[in-house]
Amino acid sequence: MSATYLTIQTLAAVVESLPIGTNLALLQFLWMLVSGHLLPSRGALFPALQASGLPDDAVRRAWAAFRYGVWNIATLLRIWQGYIEGLEGWQYHVHSGYRAVAVDITAFYRPKLKGLKSKHYYGPAGKALPAVLIGLVGVTGSLNGQRLAVPREFLQGSANDPGEAALKKALLQKVARKLAKDEVAVLDAGFPLSEVRQAGVQGYVVRLPKNFTARRNKVAPYSGHGRPPTYGELVRPLERTYKGRTIAATPPDREVTWVEEGREFQAQIWRNLILPGEVPDPQRPTFQVIAIYDPRYDQPWLLATDLPLKPSAVKALYQDRWPVEQIPLAAKHMVGAHRQFVWAEESRHRLPELALLAGSIQSFLAAILPVRPTGFWDRHPKRTPGRLRRALQGQLFPSSFPLPGRIRKKASVTAHLPKGAAAHPPQAAQKTA
Repeated sequence: MSATYLTIQTLAAVVESLPIGTNLALLQFLWMLVSGHLLPSRGALFPALQASGLPDDAVRRAWAAFRYGVWNIATLLRIWQGYIEGLEGWQYHVHSGYRAVAVDITAFYRPKLKGLKSKHYYGPAGKALPAVLIGLVGVTGSLNGQRLAVPREFLQGSANDPGEAALKKALLQKVARKLAKDEVAVLDAGFPLSEVRQAGVQGYVVRLPKNFTARRNKVAPYSGHGRPPTYGELVRPLERTYKGRTIAATPPDREVTWVEEGREFQAQIWRNLILPGEVPDPQRPTFQVIAIYDPRYDQPWLLATDLPLKPSAVKALYQDRWPVEQIPLAAKHMVGAHRQFVWAEESRHRLPELALLAGSIQSFLAAILPVRPTGFWDRHPKRTPGRLRRALQGQLFPSSFPLPGRIRKKASVTAHLPKGAAAHPPQAAQKTA
């Protein structure tokens, strides 16, 4: 099966259930994204749609379906998830009976966009820049030996509070509501453990900063003088240096060693912990902190979890968070959505959402199709979205493809409708006049 045929077949399956007319136009819009036509146009939609081989009227309809169409990203993600689960060879990862639900936030930087109140830190600039923020939730599995994340949620910020802090809170609350009993939320250090616990997430693996401290969920013993202690004993998993003085680490409750892929891993475990500001209480939920030493790295992974898991399972669950980062990577650099030229309130969120969906589709199609070398120098090619995009780039929309009967242009009767200035609302007509 050719790359063009499978791509159109997959896109048609995603949009088929949408309203007639909108599904065809959105199919053409997604083809423009997946085939990489947005890259040469440097983010301009109309030139990219025209370069994909659409006539002028189809270009306008595709843009209108993107801008005004009756669809939402949650419906498309639900269809896409069902499509992936039906693929032969797809299998979710399970570690000690749990699946990893990766949680992340990505940013599409728009420094020139007026009225944009949300910001995100940008490393090369050394400061936070205006950006459209999207929260990501994905479940990790494998297809043809490749580890991929199925996108489950794309969450945009609230209109009343579009900042990153509010988006994190809303994202964690949604994850807490929808997390199944056999699923674990896996988060990086951008989500503080205090916020995860405050949101009510039950079942998590969180990466901690190196200077993290916790307390025992048991009041520290009285030293014999001064005020009796109220809090538990302080636990510092990793030693640190402050003003030239070394602060020693707390001895672990247990140490574990195991061999994996020919490498020996070591783990130190501290159990029955609470946050520093919490008062010990037998009814209070506790967590354990695990420092995992990988011989390939100088610094250990410092992870916290509220589940009684082995260190090897915690390590495997955290590694399953990484594939969710490939979705925005493909959306920005393979699809070409790192540059965007849309300004309307709805469009500035719809385009990143569709780009993220297109990036996920690219990754899965690349894992299914036979690997294609870029050229004679590509001696050991891999199934990557970049190679698939190069195979599709420059190809026009296949208008002769036998689409399902429901995907067609809507034959609407418009002869009776007013045209031109007469079709404007009274106030707009007066201004035009």
